[in-house]
Amino acid sequence: MNEHDTPDARILGLEPEDLDGHTIEELSDYLEAGCRPPDPAIDESPGCRIALEALERLRRLSPELLAADAEAEPEPDDSWVQRILSGIALDAHAGRRIPITVPVANADLGITEGAVRGLIRATENALPGVLIGKSRFDGDVTVPGEPVRIQLDVSVPYGEPIPGLVDRLRHEIDVRLRDHTTLHITAVDITVHDVRRLPDPAEEDR
Repeated sequence: MNEHDTPDARILGLEPEDLDGHTIEELSDYLEAGCRPPDPAIDESPGCRIALEALERLRRLSPELLAADAEAEPEPDDSWVQRILSGIALDAHAGRRIPITVPVANADLGITEGAVRGLIRATENALPGVLIGKSRFDGDVTVPGEPVRIQLDVSVPYGEPIPGLVDRLRHEIDVRLRDHTTLHITAVDITVHDVRRLPDPAEEDR
């Protein structure tokens, strides 16, 4: 996969019904066009927005990572990219409805499982170079107050102390989930599957 490739819908496991009738190819083309002209059918679809935001972050970073791999290895292993894409596919699925408990009489509020995964993936913005793959919830998220453990697969940039980076990622996730959900999170387990070298800007300028 290179910076001009469109992720294969079969690899992502996405079908049009997952994205309100759109395909991943259409979303990729929409990004390439700068989301112009605006398409309300895409812009107003929660599944499409989650997938678009994740694909945009991956598109910004993956050319640099793949370029670095190309210098180090004859044939870059893009399996890490497929793991990220499979996580994006999972985000696009609404999944279970997670109740939001508030002290308001007769209030019935909730957020989808896919939206919570989108919140988790959005922490990539706070930690440049980090890419989140799959996120899994261990526990019944549909029952208020039920203990829930989150498990994440991530790819991190070379040169950053991994323990500190993981702690920062865990903190960002904790803050976002506390702000936007009432899930009872007991732990966030993070597994680093890949360490990727980013190009040195000083070397690129030579």
